Amino acid sequence: MKLGNNLKILRIQNGNMTQEALAKAIGVSRQTIISLERGRYMPSTLLALRLARFFNKPLEDVFFIIDEEQPLS
Repeated sequence: MKLGNNLKILRIQNGNMTQEALAKAIGVSRQTIISLERGRYMPSTLLALRLARFFNKPLEDVFFIIDEEQPLS
């Protein structure tokens, strides 16, 4: 399983917010936002909750599980 996210979509919906502006708003580096958006970094629970709160969305609207398991045949 992998963790997917809607961060880029939420940034665009939030006035075309830049990665830098989001990073400053929640107190992380721009590189952290880039890594999150690309799926290279799994956020801590605290960071995931801060992002959800910032966008005023339920956690499930910001992050979701991508099930990569293959069905048994």
